[in-house]
Amino acid sequence: MPAPASTARLEARISPELHALLKRAAELQGRTMTDFVVTAVQEAAQRAIQQAEIIRLSLADQECFAQALLSPPKPAPALKRAFARRRKLLRAE
Repeated sequence: MPAPASTARLEARISPELHALLKRAAELQGRTMTDFVVTAVQEAAQRAIQQAEIIRLSLADQECFAQALLSPPKPAPALKRAFARRRKLLRAE
């Protein structure tokens, strides 16, 4: 018999109006209110995390990044040697 899944409990006090709204929405989707609320909260949490992880650059940083893409610096000698070794290895196969 598998061990029961570990869970944590979350409680919240909400208004009767919000409770009725959540209950109706859950019923319309054919889900329990717990399932409806947990899914909605999980989706909201994932969106909040994704939005926080988006890289935000100032206008000056954006211009610097675009310039680096449009005019990359010349490769250093070590990089040139590494590419030469790679070409040699690929030809040897």
